[in-house]
Amino acid sequence: MENNKSYIADIYVRLSKEDGDVDTGNKYESNSISNQKELIQQFLISHPEITVHAIREDDGYTGTNFSRPGFQLLLQDIKEKKINCIIVKDLSRVGRNYLKVGEYVQEIFPEQGVRFISVNDGYDSINAAAMDDDIIIPFKNLLNDAYSRDISVKIRSNLDAKRKRGEYTGAFTTFGYMKSKLDKNAIVVDQYAANVVKDIFKWKLAGVNQTYIADRLNAAGIPSPMEYKKMKGINYECSFKTNKKALWCAQTVSRILKNEIYIGNMIQGIRSKLTYRAEHVVVKNKADWIRTDNAHEAIIEKMDFIRVQEMLKRDTRTSPNQKTVYPFGGMLFCGDCKHSMVRKTIPGAKGVKYVYFVCSSNKKTRDICSSHTIKEEVLEVTILEMIQKHIRAVLDVDAILEELAKMDIQKSEIEKLDERIQWNEEEIEKCKRLKISLYEDLRETIIDKEEYLYLKEEYQRRIDEAENAIKHLRVEINQIYNGSGDRKQWVSVFRNHLNVEKMNRKISTQLIDRIFIYDEGRIGIKYKFQDKYDTCLHFIETAYKAMNQEV
Repeated sequence: MENNKSYIADIYVRLSKEDGDVDTGNKYESNSISNQKELIQQFLISHPEITVHAIREDDGYTGTNFSRPGFQLLLQDIKEKKINCIIVKDLSRVGRNYLKVGEYVQEIFPEQGVRFISVNDGYDSINAAAMDDDIIIPFKNLLNDAYSRDISVKIRSNLDAKRKRGEYTGAFTTFGYMKSKLDKNAIVVDQYAANVVKDIFKWKLAGVNQTYIADRLNAAGIPSPMEYKKMKGINYECSFKTNKKALWCAQTVSRILKNEIYIGNMIQGIRSKLTYRAEHVVVKNKADWIRTDNAHEAIIEKMDFIRVQEMLKRDTRTSPNQKTVYPFGGMLFCGDCKHSMVRKTIPGAKGVKYVYFVCSSNKKTRDICSSHTIKEEVLEVTILEMIQKHIRAVLDVDAILEELAKMDIQKSEIEKLDERIQWNEEEIEKCKRLKISLYEDLRETIIDKEEYLYLKEEYQRRIDEAENAIKHLRVEINQIYNGSGDRKQWVSVFRNHLNVEKMNRKISTQLIDRIFIYDEGRIGIKYKFQDKYDTCLHFIETAYKAMNQEV
C-alpha cells in the first residue's frame, strides 16, 4: 500500500559479545555494527518518506538485557515524541527475550503510534494487519526453522554488504589472482598465472583462435586453472573436468577472455539459492549482480580487453588446418542489403585456388540482392591502400588541431561554455534556496503536504539536471584544453600502424569497424573511432570559418 505520511526515525543496531564480532581492546565499532547500518541505509534509499533522527547503538550488550543504554535512548525519543518510527536490521536486534520483544512490537510501539520496520524480516507495522498470525505472534516459530532462516539471511546480507564495498567473498580466486595474505577479503595478482593470462590475450589479439591457444598451452605443459589450484594445494572440484588431468580447452580460454576481473572489475553475487532450504544454486538476474569497478589491480589493459570482446563477437570459424581467423572475418557486409559476405573457394587450374566473396542473401535467393562478388586478392590490396590513406588523413587532422591549439580560436568557445556553467550554478543555488523555504511554507500551511513533496522533488530534479550539465560542460572544456580529450589515445592507435605493409587480424580489429562491398567492386570502410574523427573534422571546419569571418 502507498504511504504518504512522513516519518522521523531512530535506527537501532545492536551486537552482543555472544555474536562474536566485537572489537575488544579498542573504541572502534565492530564490522557487524557497520553492516547493520549499511543495510538500513540501503533500505532507506527507496523510502524517501522516512527521515533519520538518530542512530542508537549498543555494541557488546546481550539481547536479554533491555536496560541497554542505546535502547533506553530510543525509548526516551519515543516518550518525548521526537520520533514516530524505528528501523532495525532484524527482530533479534531488539532482543532475544521473545516475549519481551513481542510486547514492544505488538503493544508498546503501536500504542505510541510508532511505525516499526525490521528490514531482513520484511516486516513493516503499517502493513502488518494481515501478518500478525504469520510473522509476529509465533515469531517464526521462535526456534528451528525460524532460527535457521535468520542465520541464513544474516550471512547473506553480510556477504552482500562486503561485496558492495568491493571485498572479495569467494572461496576460490580466479586464475591469475590469489588471496592477499594481509586481507582475506582482498585479491592480489598471482604473477605466474597472470603471465599466462597475458599470453592468452596477446595471442587472441594476434588473431589466434581459442582451440589453438588451448593446444599451445597444453603443448607447453602449462597447467590449466584446475590443475594449477591442485598444484597449490587447493581442494577444488568443478563440473568441467573430463580427464584425470584437466587440460586446457577452448571453453576455458573463452571464459578467461570474457572475464572482466582481469581489467580490475569485481562482479559477485551472480548465483544464489532461491531459499535457505534449497540445495541447488541458480544464476540471478544480471541486474541483481553486485559490480565494483576498479576493485583491484588489473592484469589486462582495458582497451585490449574491449578489442578482444569485439573479436569474440565477430570471430568466424577458421579454415581447416588454420590456427588464425581470417583478417576480415565478421567485418565484411554487403553495401546494399547489409547482409554478411560469404567467403567461397573454387579449385582452379594447376592447383591454384580462386577465392572470392559473395553476398549471403544473394547466395540464398537471387531476388533479394545482387552478388556483389569481389576477389580476395583485390579486396586485400584495396583495403590496405585505404587503410594507409586513412592513417595519413588521421595524422594530418591531428597536426592541424595541434596548430589550432596554439591559436586563440578556442578562446571564444571556452568563454561560451563558461557562461553556460555559470548559468547552471546560479540555477542550482536558486533551487536550493527554494527547496529550503518549502518546509517553512508547509509549516505555515501556505502549501499542503502533497504540494510540498511535489515541489521538493521538482527542485531536486532541476538541481540534478544542472549538476549533470555542468559535469558535461567541464568535460568539453577539458577536451579543448587537452587537445580534444582522448584524441591522443585514439590517434596513437592509427599512428602505430603508419608503415603497415600487410593486413592481419590484429591490425584489422584495431582499425576497422565494418567493410561494405558494393557493386562493381567498390569498397567502403567504417573505421574505428569514426565519430571522433568526424568530430575533429567538424571542429576544424568551424574554426576556419570563424577565422575567415574575423578577417
